[in-house]
Amino acid sequence: MNYKKKDFLIDGFRAELLAKRYSTPLYCYSYKKLNENVKVFQKSFKSINPLICFAVKSNTNKFLINEIGKLGLGADVVSIGELVRALKSGIKPKKIVFSGVGKTSNEIRYALKKNILLINAESKSEILEIEKISKNLKKIANIGIRLNPNTDAKTLSQISTGKKENKFGVSEKNFLNLFQYVKNSKYLSLKCLSVHIGSQITSNKPYEKMLKVLERVIKKTNFKFEYVDLGGGIGINYEKNHKKINLKNYSLKVKKFQKKIKSKIIFEPGRFIIGNSGILITKIIYIKEGYKKNFIILDAAMNDLMRPALYKAYHQIIPCKIKSKKSKKIYEFVGPICESTDKFSTIKKFQELHEKDLLVICDVGAYGMSLSSNYNLRTKPAELLIKNSKIKVINKRQKLKDLI
Repeated sequence: MNYKKKDFLIDGFRAELLAKRYSTPLYCYSYKKLNENVKVFQKSFKSINPLICFAVKSNTNKFLINEIGKLGLGADVVSIGELVRALKSGIKPKKIVFSGVGKTSNEIRYALKKNILLINAESKSEILEIEKISKNLKKIANIGIRLNPNTDAKTLSQISTGKKENKFGVSEKNFLNLFQYVKNSKYLSLKCLSVHIGSQITSNKPYEKMLKVLERVIKKTNFKFEYVDLGGGIGINYEKNHKKINLKNYSLKVKKFQKKIKSKIIFEPGRFIIGNSGILITKIIYIKEGYKKNFIILDAAMNDLMRPALYKAYHQIIPCKIKSKKSKKIYEFVGPICESTDKFSTIKKFQELHEKDLLVICDVGAYGMSLSSNYNLRTKPAELLIKNSKIKVINKRQKLKDLI
C-alpha cells in the first residue's frame, strides 16, 4: 500500500478506481500484507515452535480466516458463532482454543462434541459446568485455567484484561485451588495454563512481568502443563514513529521461559496479523463550516468503524489522491450518525478538500468490520480481498431490503 504518481494504491490497484467500481464506504484487504505479517510472526518465534491461533474476534470474515488457516494458523474463538465460523473456514478442531468468560452450556456442549483442542475456563462455576456436561456426554474435557496475573498491559483501559479489577481469569490463590480440583476430576483433563493481559500492547515490559508470574505459579503447582497459552495483544503502529514491541527480545524471553517449563506455547495474535492489512475507503458527502473548524462529513460512520468512538482510538486518514494545495483550516472528520462521538479524527494542515473527494482510513483490518453494526439502520460496507493481482468480493454490500 503506497502512493504512485499521487494516487494511493493497494497492491497495485488505485483506491479511487476501487471506490468507483464498488462504491463507498469500502473495506479492502491486502493479501500480500496479511501474508507478510504471518511470516514475520512465524519467523520471530520459530525457535519455540508455538501453536499460533488467530484471534477470530479481530476479523470474522470467513475468506480471510480460510487464508490465514492455509498459512498454518489455528483459531482462538470466544463464542459458538466464532467456533462455527472457524470450522467452516477450514480450521482443524485440534487447532482451536475456546476462550471467554461467559460460555453457555450449549457452547460448551458444542465445543466438546467437536473435539477442539482446549476450552480455557475462567471461573469455578464454568469448570463445574464443563465437568457436568462432560459427564453427561461420557467424555473427558481438555481444559485450561485462565490466570489473572494482575499485570498492567500499559494500554487503553477498555482493552486491558490482566489486572485484578478486570473480569478475566482467576486470582493466583483461586487458580491453585481450582488446579487441585481439576486434577482430581474424572471428567476433566488439565492441559493448559492460560493468560491474556490486554490488547494493543506496545512495550515488552508487561509481557516480561507476566512471564515471571507464570513461572512462579507453575513452580507452585509442581505440574508439567502440556500447553501454556500466552494470549495475544501485540500492538501495531497506528501512528508514524509509534513505539512498538521488540519481537526478537520477546521471543528470547519466551524461549528462556519455555526451557524452564517444558510446555508447548500457544499465541493468540489478531491485530498483529490482520490490522495493517486493511483500509476503509470513504467519500466526502458534505463540508460544513463550523465556528472554529470545518466538519468533513463522510459516508463512513461509527457503525462501519467503531474504534475511534469506542476507545478514542487513532486511525490515520489520508487522501486517495495527493494535491499540492494545503488548507489552513482545521478539519474534523465525522460520520453522518446522530452521535457527537461519531468522529474519526481532527487534523490541522491537511490538503484542501472538496465534496466528493475520496479518503482512506488506514489500519482497519482488526476490529473494524468485526465491530460494525446496523446502528441508525445503516447497511454494512462491502469487503474486498486483493490477492495475486486479482480482486475478490469477500463480503457483498448489505442491501436495505436485508434490514427492513
